[in-house]
Amino acid sequence: MDVEPEVEPVVEIIDLVKSFDDQVVLNGVNLTVMPGETMVVMGGSGSGKSTILRHMIGSLYPNSGCVKLLGKDLATLNEDELNETRKKFGILFQSGALFNSMTVAENVALPLREHTMLDEHIIDIVVTIKLELVGLREHADKYPAQISGGMKKRAGLARALALDPQVLFYDEPSAGLDPVTSAEIDRLIIALSKDLGVTSIVVTHEMDSAFAVGDRMAMLDGGRMLMIDTREAFEELRDWPQDRVGELDDRQLTIRQFIRGDAEGPITRRKAATNYAEDLLGGVEPDSCAEDGPAVESTRPT
Repeated sequence: MDVEPEVEPVVEIIDLVKSFDDQVVLNGVNLTVMPGETMVVMGGSGSGKSTILRHMIGSLYPNSGCVKLLGKDLATLNEDELNETRKKFGILFQSGALFNSMTVAENVALPLREHTMLDEHIIDIVVTIKLELVGLREHADKYPAQISGGMKKRAGLARALALDPQVLFYDEPSAGLDPVTSAEIDRLIIALSKDLGVTSIVVTHEMDSAFAVGDRMAMLDGGRMLMIDTREAFEELRDWPQDRVGELDDRQLTIRQFIRGDAEGPITRRKAATNYAEDLLGGVEPDSCAEDGPAVESTRPT
């Protein structure tokens, strides 16, 4: 009898702990993403979902635990090895992150010019193919200022696809979009996963988008993983009858409140129980507060 080879996860996160100074942002997180699936990572503001994304792309390293991408422990790679691994995935940033001084086509061509030795004629062909995939071929010569927010997202996606990645990361793909445009982006994510067989990790707090695109879903809360399961399992909690909520435990009630967007539940009760003055001042005496600049300065011309 032939034994099927074991399929290796695309992403494997094991007991991930990450803290900044005294603040623990991720506390023992585990997550496995298999080839070809779309995994949605969701959670409220401050839940740790952006931090886990940054670990998966190698821009942050764990205090303890392990993050593997395509079978490689990212923390053990040198800079050249990490750069080679990064060529195998693409990222759609929340803002699109296009270079305003370049046309849409030039933005998509940039990874090809930076990381390949392809002839310019071949690069033009590849760019045309990628723009056709996202429905922007006719807008190739426009600048980011000349296109809508949804088109910027699609252009960013075309650029993420430029090097034919095995994995696509989406950072809040529906953020700032109207419902119709958001639905178009969702359909595009589904089509690309189906047609190209690419593995997708979608980080979002938009529940309509999460349930539209996800094969499996993972919910973070306060730096801990509350639940990892199929979309159907989350739908069951979302649609759980109101007259039977007493059967659910606190973890299930927390998940249900978040995915339903209810005003009442464990999340709001927890917020109400915090010390307002302490949260407002952050434990710092008023006369010792210093004026600081922004946490992140833009490094790219607008």
